[in-house]
Amino acid sequence: MVAENWTIEGIDWGRFDPSKVDPDILLLVKAASLVEYNGGDYATYLSNVFSDDESFCDAAELWAGEEVKHGEALGRWAQMADPDFDFQASFKRFREGFHLHLQAEESIRGSRSGELVARCMVEIGTSSYYSSLAEAAQEPVLKEICQHIAADELRHYKLFYTHLKRYLEKERIGRLRRFLIAASRFKETEDDELSYAFYAANSPEGSDYDRRYYNRAYINRAFRYYSRKQFKRGMAMMWKAAGLNPQSRLVDVAGYGLHLFARWRAKQVLPA
Repeated sequence: MVAENWTIEGIDWGRFDPSKVDPDILLLVKAASLVEYNGGDYATYLSNVFSDDESFCDAAELWAGEEVKHGEALGRWAQMADPDFDFQASFKRFREGFHLHLQAEESIRGSRSGELVARCMVEIGTSSYYSSLAEAAQEPVLKEICQHIAADELRHYKLFYTHLKRYLEKERIGRLRRFLIAASRFKETEDDELSYAFYAANSPEGSDYDRRYYNRAYINRAFRYYSRKQFKRGMAMMWKAAGLNPQSRLVDVAGYGLHLFARWRAKQVLPA
């Protein structure tokens, strides 16, 4: 059963079954553990952007704490699945090579409403991703962890959406602008953060970072696990964040199109 206030200690780690570990999912989990564990940096960025909004800053701190917990749980599982994986060393490597704009005082999205639309998109992607991994995973402990994280990310979407509605009363950015921000954030699925996390978690020490190679290595694996159902649900949530009708027929069409695109991307051959 998925609990809202789950703890790492409350997971039944004794159920871990190494015979059911999928090697490709393991690579993805290692990378995801680093991104999630880096939640504190995002809280710093958001606290700068919303510095005079105490209510939001408090919520962002709680949100970041849950993200860090996700990273800890995934990192612990990954070390059980692969005793050679050094979670802390990999995280240090990730932090040394990937940096957020922590000194920014204004949103890179042009407004606070735009920032919240982008945060909604991130939570849509992660909720769908962990739901997909939970469905695909055969290892029982990982399945439980992913179910917990997917539920958390859905709550996080609702959190950011609630604050978005509050800010839209002040800023009133149009639906087209909100949609374009949402679409651009979706495209950032293929940005350096996930590629570098995959490199930091899975490449040999001393190897060079080839963005194209590691981006493809991540995408090839991650996109194969998404179901059409997850894309449809995610598209409806995106439409809602953009101020559009989530029940629109276009949601089904766009979700189906994205599913076809993901299947195509998952089949692309890795560059030499």
